[in-house]
Amino acid sequence: QVQLVESGGGLVQAGGSLRLSCAASGHIFSWYAMGWFRQAPGNEREFVAAIRWGDGSTNYAASVKGRFTISRDSVKNMVYLQMNSLKPEDTALYYCAAAGRLGTSRSEYDSWGQGTQVTVSS
Repeated sequence: QVQLVESGGGLVQAGGSLRLSCAASGHIFSWYAMGWFRQAPGNEREFVAAIRWGDGSTNYAASVKGRFTISRDSVKNMVYLQMNSLKPEDTALYYCAAAGRLGTSRSEYDSWGQGTQVTVSS
């Protein structure tokens, strides 16, 4: 199983930017997907973005498309989420996760980090 540790969360004003990082340890196969999910208080954990480790194919939630960019560094075993034009509704605990395929469902991901908090003030 892959171990994941997120960092980079914080407090930012609306319209600002943050970059989240996820350090992965363990063997990551080329067909693995690394994803970002988020969960706001009282809400379900929702898909944000994912990237296939081998070819870099990506998938985004409609709510973040055009504002967020997921990327990976296969040498450093890192996954990043660049978040621009942040809105108060982006406030949530952001989780990094790993799956055996490029999916959008929480149930497809079997390794999870502890999360990093992102707070966007209006």
